[in-house]
Amino acid sequence: MVHDVADFLKAHPPFDALDDAQLDTVAGAAEVEFQPRGAVVLQQGSDPAGHVWVVRSGAVELIDGGRALDLLGPGEMIGHPSMLSGMPATYEVRAAEDVLLYRLPAAAIAPVLTQPAGVRFVARTLLERPASGTGPVELGAGPTAQPVGTLVRRAPVVCAPDTPIREAARLMGEAGTTAVVVTVPGGALGIVTDRDLRSRVATGEVPVDAPVSAVMTSDAFVVTPDRLGHDVLIDLLDRGVRHVPVVDASGRVIGVLDDLDLLATEARGPFRLRRAIADADDPAQVAEAAAALPDTVVALFDARIAPIRIMDVTATVADALTRRLVDLAVADLGGPPVPVSWFTLGSFGRREAVLSSDGDTALAWHGDDTDPGLRSWMAAFGARVMEGVDRCGIPVDENGVRADRLLFARSADAWRAALKSWIDDPAQEQAAIAASVLFDGRVIAGPGAGHTLLAELAPTSRRAPLVRLLARMALAHRPPTGFRRDVIVAHDGEHRGTFDVKRGGVLPIVDLARWAGVAAGSTATGTPARLADGAAAGVLSEQHARTLDEAWELLAGMRLEHQVEQHRQGIPANDHLDPARLNPLARRYLREAFRAVTAVQRQVDREIAGEQAFGTDA
Repeated sequence: MVHDVADFLKAHPPFDALDDAQLDTVAGAAEVEFQPRGAVVLQQGSDPAGHVWVVRSGAVELIDGGRALDLLGPGEMIGHPSMLSGMPATYEVRAAEDVLLYRLPAAAIAPVLTQPAGVRFVARTLLERPASGTGPVELGAGPTAQPVGTLVRRAPVVCAPDTPIREAARLMGEAGTTAVVVTVPGGALGIVTDRDLRSRVATGEVPVDAPVSAVMTSDAFVVTPDRLGHDVLIDLLDRGVRHVPVVDASGRVIGVLDDLDLLATEARGPFRLRRAIADADDPAQVAEAAAALPDTVVALFDARIAPIRIMDVTATVADALTRRLVDLAVADLGGPPVPVSWFTLGSFGRREAVLSSDGDTALAWHGDDTDPGLRSWMAAFGARVMEGVDRCGIPVDENGVRADRLLFARSADAWRAALKSWIDDPAQEQAAIAASVLFDGRVIAGPGAGHTLLAELAPTSRRAPLVRLLARMALAHRPPTGFRRDVIVAHDGEHRGTFDVKRGGVLPIVDLARWAGVAAGSTATGTPARLADGAAAGVLSEQHARTLDEAWELLAGMRLEHQVEQHRQGIPANDHLDPARLNPLARRYLREAFRAVTAVQRQVDREIAGEQAFGTDA
């Protein structure tokens, strides 16, 4: 029977992507279920089942409020959206005729649906099947687009720090939850999860009669009920945790969400990848885990996730792998003589990373800049980490902005002196480098982790000479101006007949946003946030900020789509789009976007000229 089930499943997605061993595992878990015509297989609004069904023969109807919306036949899957999201069933599923079903338990099917092929399958079925009412199902209406307060489904388990672990485990079991929140004097919260119990208590490291404070994580990451699910997902990815207490304005714990509460299909791949990176024991295993990132990006794209969120996830995963490489390098070299901070810069610093993004990095150590032994250790450390980053496939920065280069590896005091010099005298050649990459930087490991460079420099970074330098840099990259029947092309060089969507489209907007944000005193690093802050401060008009934001979103989406297609074809990602492959409407949108960027650049150019004419230095 197992072979018969396996042969049938193999002919249908997502099972067609499984190898024989995986297929036999799924088939071995299948149970045969028969339902006569008219029988209700799944009730609309019912709690999610712990299994899904695959139609073997016959057909079932999707019913919404008594109205038939769709008919599903052999090979179609039922119940997976509800099982994955933990939300009530959207439709009633009724046998349209006598139907034979394979029932697959969650333990067997969930690993299949969280692989890239499974993610694409779920996304396709969600988008193609009708919604309640009319039109396609919108992934944006799923759990990750809702405030997390609406996703809490059970009361939290809360206990005091001196509660015995045995008692806390009993309370968790009775409540059917995977975590207990610990109230700590002073208002902070701790948290103990089922993973803590397995890894520390079940192994005998900590006795069951010890207080929960012995195994809890102190100062637990918490969120307010109004936070959107997809934003919290990014936070969880970034922090490498799986549980988050939801706390109201008075400090009361409303509930605890875990990744299964929050994980819509778009997040499964990133979470599995993040865990693989955290479990890596050496740089080779980190690189092996990182190799799954392009496929994850493709799966998120196929799931219709917004480009800005895909870029955010890409940067978050890159942060995780770099932090793991930093930890491994420190362990191999015997620990740092002094604390050291690692920076990610450029597009990764802005959280706007794509498959072709350069790995701009820097490091700062908190000790004597003149100590040769210290400098030698830092050189070895930077080289060790960057070797691992290179093995992970992150492109090398063509300008040499790397933490294993002397210019970008300094003591904290040396960095402060250099930054002050560059801000005071932006005419220096290195000032342009500092402004273009360091102002986008974030500390991802070591002292200051989670902070941006601009947060440390404000408000000194707003000095007029530096702001004018940023304005001039915002005019350095110009959109293409060669038009031929709505097609924008480069006139010469290796990529003649194509256009560079990064240099000709994305970078001009990034540069304008950086200028506007710094001039406004903003400490944001992301392009959309900088544009919004620039408009709020009057540096940009509301119309110009909106125009640039829309153009950036369009160009970022086209860039991502282009690189996803290249990855499918096994081609290294680049930014050179062939306009002949775009439909006329897309080409027209591009031309309008480039014209809008050019119009803003001309306005900035006129403002610079006016300041110079009047000798303004405010």
